[in-house]
Amino acid sequence: MALEFSVVIDLPFIIALVGGVLAVIDAITRLRRGSTILAIIQIIASVLFVLSLFIANVPFGAPLLAVVTILMLLLQLVFSGTTRRGGAAITVIAIILLVIWLVLIGGRVIIPGVNA
Repeated sequence: MALEFSVVIDLPFIIALVGGVLAVIDAITRLRRGSTILAIIQIIASVLFVLSLFIANVPFGAPLLAVVTILMLLLQLVFSGTTRRGGAAITVIAIILLVIWLVLIGGRVIIPGVNA
C-alpha cells in the first residue's frame, strides 16, 4: 500500500510565503542594527505567520498574523532612523505582498473576541 501526497501550491500561498520570509529577513536586519523591541515582536509575528501557512492549528490564524505583521512592518517604516540603502524596499515589498495576499484570500480575517 503506497502512501500518496498531493501538494497544492497556488499563487496566494507563494505570495504569502515570499511576503512572510521578507518580513523575517527585514526584522533580522533591523535587529542587527539596534531597534530591538519592534524587531523582536516583528520576528515573532512573521515567523508565526510563515508557520501558520504550513501548520493547520496555529493560534489566531494566518490572516490575523498577517495583519499583525503588516502593522509591525508599518511601525518599522515610521520609526526607522537611518536605514541602509534598500532597507526600506524590503519592508515595502513585504507590506505589498501581504496586503495582496489578504485581498486574494477574500478578507476572511477572524479576530477572536471581535468578530468571531
